[in-house]
Amino acid sequence: MSTATAPAAEDKTAQLRAYRDDGAVSRGLGTLAAGHLPPLLPVLVAAVVTVAVLAIGVTDDGLPALLAPVALLLLTGPASTHPHDGRLDWLVPPVIRAIEYGYLAVLGFSQGVPHWLVYTLLAVLVYHHYDTVYRTRQGLWPPDWVFQAGLGWDGRMLVAALAAILNIPTFAYAAMALYLGVLFGWESVRTWLETERSSGVIVDLEEEAG
Repeated sequence: MSTATAPAAEDKTAQLRAYRDDGAVSRGLGTLAAGHLPPLLPVLVAAVVTVAVLAIGVTDDGLPALLAPVALLLLTGPASTHPHDGRLDWLVPPVIRAIEYGYLAVLGFSQGVPHWLVYTLLAVLVYHHYDTVYRTRQGLWPPDWVFQAGLGWDGRMLVAALAAILNIPTFAYAAMALYLGVLFGWESVRTWLETERSSGVIVDLEEEAG
């Protein structure tokens, strides 16, 4: 299960798919669509739908907000296998990130999850996504099992929604923060330690940009 330097690491299509951080459900829907659904328009529609249902949910009884993961999956999941080779398709991963982070934050706050716990979960996810981007820029490729074990954006949003329905959101946020923190932290540290011991060259992206 070691992380390898793969040719796909230089492939912009593979990078964008990795940045999406799709889970099993989204990938399954993408397989059904066979890569024929362009990704940008559906994800923009999903963003609008998510904002609308969150606004309704927060001002009412909260239940409409639980439909956001389903709407996002139905709109965005089938496009997960598209090559993302459109001129503006690079926007898809950041839009998905904004939806996921915003959803988890708004849902957590509206369901009474302690703010520090919501921020902890978001910090874990930000670290994971930054680590993914940094690795691919170094020519390293995160193993696929990390994305699957990490549940994907779809799995995490569905867990949060189900927890809200069962009235256990605080427990779910705590469990996800602990589980994902250990998973992503351990795998990242192991990878970078192995890289330092190998002949790989680590590039400082800030110096490179300068």
